[in-house]
Amino acid sequence: MMRVIAALAVPVLGYATGAGPVPAIIDDEAITPVLNDGLIKDINGKNLGWTASRNQRFEGKSIAEAKHLLGVKFPDSNVNCPKVAQPDRASLPDSFDGRTQWPNFIHPVRDQQQCGSCWAFAASEVLSDRLAIYSNGTKNLVLAPEGLVSCDKVDMGCGGGWPSDAATFLQNTGIPSETCEPYVAGHGQVPACPATCADGTPKVMYKYQSWDYCTGEAAMMAALQNGPIAVAFAVYQDFFAYKSGVYKHASPALAGYHAVKMLGYGVDGTTPYWIVQNSWGPAWGESGTFRIIRGSNECGMELGALDKACPLFGIPLVQESLVV
Repeated sequence: MMRVIAALAVPVLGYATGAGPVPAIIDDEAITPVLNDGLIKDINGKNLGWTASRNQRFEGKSIAEAKHLLGVKFPDSNVNCPKVAQPDRASLPDSFDGRTQWPNFIHPVRDQQQCGSCWAFAASEVLSDRLAIYSNGTKNLVLAPEGLVSCDKVDMGCGGGWPSDAATFLQNTGIPSETCEPYVAGHGQVPACPATCADGTPKVMYKYQSWDYCTGEAAMMAALQNGPIAVAFAVYQDFFAYKSGVYKHASPALAGYHAVKMLGYGVDGTTPYWIVQNSWGPAWGESGTFRIIRGSNECGMELGALDKACPLFGIPLVQESLVV
């Protein structure tokens, strides 16, 4: 919502002859804090199964600044995510956590900073982890989200992108290691795609051999047995204040769409949940991760929040490619 806040005290172009200064039009969301004590108190008073709190990540941030991190964009034409075969649930474990299954191959929580690059972080982090898993640790390294932000021209850098387009880029072109191409777009400025490594080493690209969708609860559970998957979901206003517990949105205010790395699933009492690693740093949520209710397509998590933002997994190409 837009509203008039105050009149400018300096001359402004575009007003009628003889009229006073044009009022400054200020976006409410640019000045309204994203952490709302009233909303936090209301959530915690309803015993929803999760706790809201103020947090260091969004302290002092406006709604507009928080929304800027939600980089999954509406596609040109929105269609349903493709349906896939659902495996027999009886063949899958009741709970699973990639951090326990592969403690040395699930890489730490990262921070996209003030850039709408969640789509690139989710894609690069899933490939990083899966490459380590599939190579049994012989290629255990953090891959560069900057390689997508700066070089994937189908997507829009800090202006957002789509998980499926990122996966296609990872299959066709690939990305180098973080040491080769450090993340420098965190302030919102995207540099040109570099031709050489920042550390002077040869530029080696890491790719997917193939990728596919895993839409639906059982298909996602099955895909997780071989490594993390990339998912996207609808973010509501209350999510920025998430602290702990199994999230289910209580606010009707849709903020946008976000891409993240899913690690596993479990059950809290009688409540099934997904385990998800965010890219907002460790000062948010459960040390940078969150749990969200599973089995009811909460926030579009299981059936795909948007076309081109459907749950997906990839099989990494273990053989690296040297750029010459």
